[in-house]
Amino acid sequence: MSAYRDLLRTPGVARIIAAQLTARFPNGMTSLAILLHVEQQTGTYGAAGLVLAAASIGQATAGPVTSRWMGIWGMRRVLTLTTSVCVAAVLALALVPMGVAGYMVFGLIAGLSTPPVQSAVRTIYPKIVNARQLTPLFSLDASLQEIIWILAPVVITIVATQVGTVEGLLLIAFILVAGGAWFILSPEVGRVRIPRSRRGFGRVLGKPVVLLATVIGFLLIGACSAVEAAVVATFGHGGLEAGLVLAVFSVGSLAGGLAFGHIPMGPWAMARRLSVVAVGLVIAVFVVGDIGPSTPWWVGACLVVAGIGVAPALAVMFAMTSASVKFSETAEAYGWIGTGQLIGAALGSAAAGFLIDGVGPAGAYGAAACFAMVGAIVATAFVRGFPDLRGRDASPIPDTEPVPVIT
Repeated sequence: MSAYRDLLRTPGVARIIAAQLTARFPNGMTSLAILLHVEQQTGTYGAAGLVLAAASIGQATAGPVTSRWMGIWGMRRVLTLTTSVCVAAVLALALVPMGVAGYMVFGLIAGLSTPPVQSAVRTIYPKIVNARQLTPLFSLDASLQEIIWILAPVVITIVATQVGTVEGLLLIAFILVAGGAWFILSPEVGRVRIPRSRRGFGRVLGKPVVLLATVIGFLLIGACSAVEAAVVATFGHGGLEAGLVLAVFSVGSLAGGLAFGHIPMGPWAMARRLSVVAVGLVIAVFVVGDIGPSTPWWVGACLVVAGIGVAPALAVMFAMTSASVKFSETAEAYGWIGTGQLIGAALGSAAAGFLIDGVGPAGAYGAAACFAMVGAIVATAFVRGFPDLRGRDASPIPDTEPVPVIT
């Protein structure tokens, strides 16, 4: 913890972490709010899963593009534009009566315009700390973002179930405006400029580390999205159990990130951490099948075990990407990794929704377990593709230019 305290004393670090967590807080609310709102309006989890899939596909499509735009037009301009459009789409979802197709269209627009805060802040980090502090900062960031997943599901569940799903979406729009303004106006966002990449769009995916991180992110977040839908279906939306159990899942991740963030990251780090996630989710399948949905304590216990591996796995993902690309390519690389995660979220949510309608919540937990197990297998099979960061900092590769020589 002393290392984390030293990090937070570094000028600008605590402020930028707090601002980006606030700006990203709606990320932990939107999926659950849309799930509850669309299910309430249509009466089916399958339709809600389709709308969530549309929103995730929109984010996946736009992520690398808007991240790369930040190197062309600057972070503040891109973040302001995307935030404004996203707020308008969320307001339409909340206030305009429509069918499933309409919800899918506005869900897609909201996804396409999601502000690329995550790519921006992880591009800023190497410029505000020294090389020795960067890997611990990625671990701290991956851990603290779980505050979003601890508090946001509880907040949106309380508002949506006790007040209304429309009010829940309006709350999301308000936080998008307030949190986005705080982050956009942060001095670091104006001070750090991303160089224009000299390589073609998408070429960064040719780096094996970036491709591997994208695939792993797809599988890990696919598992987490399936868990979210499974928990809501298990406990319904008439009480607080669903939000509290999802919060417990994130508490496990927060604890795992803080406990293991100081451990050096070797090539096997990802495989070990994903195996922990898989074990917890496999146990959850049998717990729900054997004792039914009436005991949140047992489901919560399984999800604590699974959660312990989530933040540490994300920390490995961020650090290995930073250490393997040029600074001008970091934002786009994180954009592609976000695309992988969001495609995973789309498929995880859709698969879980249809399995819930077909076989019940246990099927959705089974889908989550499959995503996690495949992730662990991929990390094991391609272990040589992971950089060894033990004794090495995670700073991006410096951009170099030819130096003119007079002869």
